[in-house]
Amino acid sequence: MSAARPLTTLRTIAVIAALPLLLTACGYGSESTDDGKQTPAAAAGAKKLSVDEVKIGYFPNLTHGTALVGVQEGLFQKELGGTTIKASTFNAGPSEIEALNAGSIDIGWIGPSPSINGYTKSNGKNLRIIGGSASGGVKLVVNPKKIKTLDDVKGKKIATPQLGNTQDVAFLNWIADQGWKVDAQSGAGDVSVVRTDNKITPDAYKSGSIDGAWVPEPTASKLVAEGGKVLLDESTLWPDKKFVITNIIVSQKFLKEHPDVVEAVLRGSVKTNAWINANPDEAKVSANKALEKLSGKALPAEVIDPAWKSIQFTDDPLASTLNTEAEHAVKAGLLEKPDLKGIYDLTLLNKVLKAEGKSEVDDAGLGAE
Repeated sequence: MSAARPLTTLRTIAVIAALPLLLTACGYGSESTDDGKQTPAAAAGAKKLSVDEVKIGYFPNLTHGTALVGVQEGLFQKELGGTTIKASTFNAGPSEIEALNAGSIDIGWIGPSPSINGYTKSNGKNLRIIGGSASGGVKLVVNPKKIKTLDDVKGKKIATPQLGNTQDVAFLNWIADQGWKVDAQSGAGDVSVVRTDNKITPDAYKSGSIDGAWVPEPTASKLVAEGGKVLLDESTLWPDKKFVITNIIVSQKFLKEHPDVVEAVLRGSVKTNAWINANPDEAKVSANKALEKLSGKALPAEVIDPAWKSIQFTDDPLASTLNTEAEHAVKAGLLEKPDLKGIYDLTLLNKVLKAEGKSEVDDAGLGAE
């Protein structure tokens, strides 16, 4: 396997050092919480795998629906038998990567930007992407009184969740494709890119301090509920309207020492995605119940209904789109060109898919040797 090059430019180091709360998907804040109240107990007398407990991590939002539903419905636990799940939730990518590095979690659901950053910063030694989870669920929502066409975005104030996060990189790339100029660091230019935590973006929109936002679900649908209009769905910019929004990652140490446990979790993920896609309405209710347990408040129908429809749950990690997202970050000046060779190990996923009678998936030439 080729060693990944570290992020060595001063600009990139500054970005990473300045972003302890770098967000992925709809992540809010930086704290993690033990999700024991949602985790089902292992069946009494069931056979344990090579560890007594597997520690998993994910975000309490819809783009991590595979984990939400799989834990809520006991689908992971069923595959793990007597090995119990300890689930923790995270609100920011870096805190989940730190937990993986420290051994506080073994397997996690996370977005592409922190996956890339975590891999490159460790010279390719700390994680592997072992599966896909979700695609889509990102939209440009605007104030229809101020912005009626895509050309009208020029000169306006548009929010993204965080400097350098997945949606920020996507918006900067779209701006560049329009021929407009924006300084990636400050957000100043032909469009004012306003980095705003997803928690407060709806209030910023209501107050008029932003004219729109390039954001993931459910924030996008929250803005629509406040009178916003979807001007662009990011999926329309990608081949086959698919791009990675959530991956499954594992610590390389855990993968090497406990492949049976990793395989069981992947089997649970594949079966969960199949159940979600076969039963979208039931799955939506399940995900909302999980969110209510975690946050104390379920999403209203006018938010969760359109948000859930815009997310595709998939076993395919859509590896080529992760590579493209890395290229977009390089183009924006937020990342030195990374060597991502070895970031994927899809061996166990393809074993599970084959056993389930499903097509195997491709690592786009970025697999471990």
